Amino acid sequence: MCTHTPTCPTANSPDREAAIVVAGHPEQGWSLLCNGVLLFEDTGELLPDGRIVDPHRPVAALV
Repeated sequence: MCTHTPTCPTANSPDREAAIVVAGHPEQGWSLLCNGVLLFEDTGELLPDGRIVDPHRPVAALV
């Protein structure tokens, strides 16, 4: 799907969020990445095969 050089990570790669945004809709809270992943502002994801990745914001360190 990606035509960038170097190629962006695939939707199955652990670093899939590093792919380039091809359609950004911050007012709606989501972006479409060139690897087909829908990335939501809460860090949840919808993968091209329909799998859901739960939000995974880092937890603030307790002091």
